[in-house]
Amino acid sequence: MDIQLKCLSHTPLRGLNDPGPAVVAEIEAAQAQARAEVEAFDPDLIVLFAPDHYNGLFYDLMPPFVIATAAESVADYLTLPGPLAIPSDLALDMARHVLDHDVDIALSHRLQVDHGCTQILQEMTGSLTRYPVIPIIINCVAPPFAPYRRIRKLGDVVGRFIAGLDRRRILILGSGGLSHEPPVPVIADAPEDIRNFLIAGRNPTAEARAARQARTIAAGKTYGQPDSLLTPLNPQWDTAFIDLLVEGRLDEAGRLEVADVSRLAGRSAHEIRTWVAAFAALAATGRYAARRDYYRPINEWIAGYGIVSAERVADAGPALASTVMEGAEA
Repeated sequence: MDIQLKCLSHTPLRGLNDPGPAVVAEIEAAQAQARAEVEAFDPDLIVLFAPDHYNGLFYDLMPPFVIATAAESVADYLTLPGPLAIPSDLALDMARHVLDHDVDIALSHRLQVDHGCTQILQEMTGSLTRYPVIPIIINCVAPPFAPYRRIRKLGDVVGRFIAGLDRRRILILGSGGLSHEPPVPVIADAPEDIRNFLIAGRNPTAEARAARQARTIAAGKTYGQPDSLLTPLNPQWDTAFIDLLVEGRLDEAGRLEVADVSRLAGRSAHEIRTWVAAFAALAATGRYAARRDYYRPINEWIAGYGIVSAERVADAGPALASTVMEGAEA
């Protein structure tokens, strides 16, 4: 069995509030290289760790983890509409395995997923249905959060399930992060109308979704400037976190503190949970070699934008690390 991993930042503002053409071309080149590697690998199955941004999961019932046996894209922020190609029986088997190994996970037979799940599929495969995919949604935006040790445990258990599959090529994807803080409301201090949306805001009108997109674009116009009240990007924190995963220091990842991540990297930086889970899943299958393919802080996208790759290697020993491509800091 061959297992590869790709972790990518995502952004709702791609194509809506882009940086300069040279930066866009640089990122597209890095993405094209990653996509070419996925196409050459030609996976039999994708296991995707992704967040939700109050499109499929709300506070009327907010689980820390969800496995979907069927899912439909809400097509937000220029992402594709339609269903994902989920092997439902296999997804259900994974849910049983995770529960049997002492991780409480929710199950959805009809999940709505947003750009946090679909953008990486589009960028890496050109489609939502090209390959069979099992999406695992991790709560990354709605406090309170499960501790990072539970994220590592989730990834480890999923990895042990992957290791037992009769599949030749499995791709693990992690979608989210790095440092960033878009204008996502917090229920603790939200006015009544926003609070009601956070509790049960499924299937908004086209007008409501357009207004939400406009607020995000407006935030991107001023992000990183003195008049922005949002936590700025933290390139030093981003690269230190990437190094932690590339170097195989997953014990440290499991000891990250929620309050520290929010303070240093922004409230939405908890999307790194998808990367921690992805690497923990890969590590559970054996030794891995990893590299940082790309990194650049991009205020226009409200994102520390990174691409990281890894693959399982046969011989025993510590994880290997190498850096292939790095963007200049903005």
